[in-house]
Amino acid sequence: MVDYKLLEALATVIETGGFERAGLALGLSQSAVSQRIRTLEIRLGQPVLVRSPVLRATPAGQRLLNHVQQVQLLERDLAKSIPALSEPAARLRIALNADSLATWWAAAVGEVSTREGLLLDLVVEDQDIGLRRMREGDVAACLCSSPQPVAGARCVHIGTMTYSPLATPDYVRRYFGKGLTEVSLQTAPAIVFGPNDQLQHRFLAQCGYHGTFPHHLCPSSEGFVKLALAGMGYGMIPELQAHAEIQAGRLVSVAPEHTLEVSLYWHFWRHGGGVMERLTNALRSAALLHSTG
Repeated sequence: MVDYKLLEALATVIETGGFERAGLALGLSQSAVSQRIRTLEIRLGQPVLVRSPVLRATPAGQRLLNHVQQVQLLERDLAKSIPALSEPAARLRIALNADSLATWWAAAVGEVSTREGLLLDLVVEDQDIGLRRMREGDVAACLCSSPQPVAGARCVHIGTMTYSPLATPDYVRRYFGKGLTEVSLQTAPAIVFGPNDQLQHRFLAQCGYHGTFPHHLCPSSEGFVKLALAGMGYGMIPELQAHAEIQAGRLVSVAPEHTLEVSLYWHFWRHGGGVMERLTNALRSAALLHSTG
């Protein structure tokens, strides 16, 4: 059997992004953490980490990280049935998209997290790439737009977020006074969440436009809305997030006939235990309450 202190060292190095930070988290020296990783690699007969150019787990290391995530969740269930085994609140590392975090997520998980004594370590990723974190063993669960489950994991449809291309009325008159023409789409500044965000491209493809366009990069859901309200550009914003601005007329759609429906899927390890099942049930219920599905 693998020594779980060695697996803990591996998981902490990946989660914190370095040996020194892992040592601080574990109360060990950097050299002690390095020694545990070396011991693990000697026992396996293969490396578990790629140290450069970016620190990451090897395929063998990823399988060990996936195993650690599941064991930690099962231990949570065991501690509930045997209180003497209880430890301080557990951390659950989850990847999710920024728009969910900015809208319905907190209300969905607040009660169950408090009841279960969970501390969440949230990794914000675009919904189209968050699942990669789970494949790499970096997180125990992932909320993203991919319906394709990872081997050994379950995938549950949570709901759907509706996005509209929103801007201020003045912006729409200035850039789209003659409608969505090729020239206007080519010249109107857009707002894009980040280099991996494809929502703007999908909207433009709906409009039949596949060329380049000027754009701001804004990796913040709250900042995204503020840029739009400042008249700096138009962007794909969840209607759930901009409901008040839409109702007040501060933001309007540049193309009312065009919206994007983004389905969200919750991925988690099959052997995640009861706590993961209860968290999943809370997400499914709250998504309906918050009109995301």
